Amino acid sequence: MSNKAVIIIDMLNDFVTGALANPAGEEITPKIAALLDHARSEGWLVVFANDAHMPGDYEEKVWGQHALAGTPGAAVIPELAPQDGDIELPKRFYSSFYETGLESLLRQNGVTEVILTGQHTNICVRHTSSDAFNNGFEISVPRDATAMFRLPDHTDVDYAAMQQDALDYLVNVYGANITTVAELTGSPVREAVTA
Repeated sequence: MSNKAVIIIDMLNDFVTGALANPAGEEITPKIAALLDHARSEGWLVVFANDAHMPGDYEEKVWGQHALAGTPGAAVIPELAPQDGDIELPKRFYSSFYETGLESLLRQNGVTEVILTGQHTNICVRHTSSDAFNNGFEISVPRDATAMFRLPDHTDVDYAAMQQDALDYLVNVYGANITTVAELTGSPVREAVTA
């Protein structure tokens, strides 16, 4: 039993190409896929923490309707499809811990370190980090496997600076280890080829 768990947060159809499409989600997908391959080969626990909302959930007031439980929008993107042995946890709030049973799952599997990936660095990754810290887990965040929410009509926003600010917050407040997929896997990860 490994003491590590990789938690993939909101890499869902609605967050990559659907209702809240984010091109940054597509950019980090190959890195997350490489980390998943490594995690599975090492016997690390793999957990997909997925928005699975009910109509009227609080988040709809901020983000509109998205990732409704049981709809295609709430499914993990095909490129990262869960495999046998992976665990899918539905969540209705930002944190992957809140009312999901994640803490118990990690404890029963002897996990002491969580590796947080996915979307969005300043929202769900941040709130999950807070609860991981409050529950005594070590936190690692690969900078190249997390992403900010990029709005297509806000081309003047410095998302790289926002990502760095979000990562700095995780270090300064929760003592997170900011790393890369290559450092976690011990091997370089090829960049996605774009046409």
